[in-house]
Amino acid sequence: MAKKTVEQEWVETLKALADQTRLRMVRVLIDGSKSVGELAESLEISPYNASKHLRVLRGVGIVEVSQSGTRRECAIAENFRKRINREHVLDLGCCVFRLAQLGK
Repeated sequence: MAKKTVEQEWVETLKALADQTRLRMVRVLIDGSKSVGELAESLEISPYNASKHLRVLRGVGIVEVSQSGTRRECAIAENFRKRINREHVLDLGCCVFRLAQLGK
């Protein structure tokens, strides 16, 4: 399989962040890891829908999910976190997201 170009990575990331719920998930997870249930509750969506959106975010390397017993803990992936500064500004190289301006 050929290595992805920078442009392909941008497109995949932008597609994942184009959904309002997924963008809100990223905003919530910047403040710290949460279980799937906690994330669903804070966004007022079902755990099933949270899992669906998390699958997309995991697929492009934005979120990591770890299992501890029956608890699934979600967090921003370390490589993705490096693109977010202290003011919660996400710089993708092609564009900038000011995540602090989003509601949770």
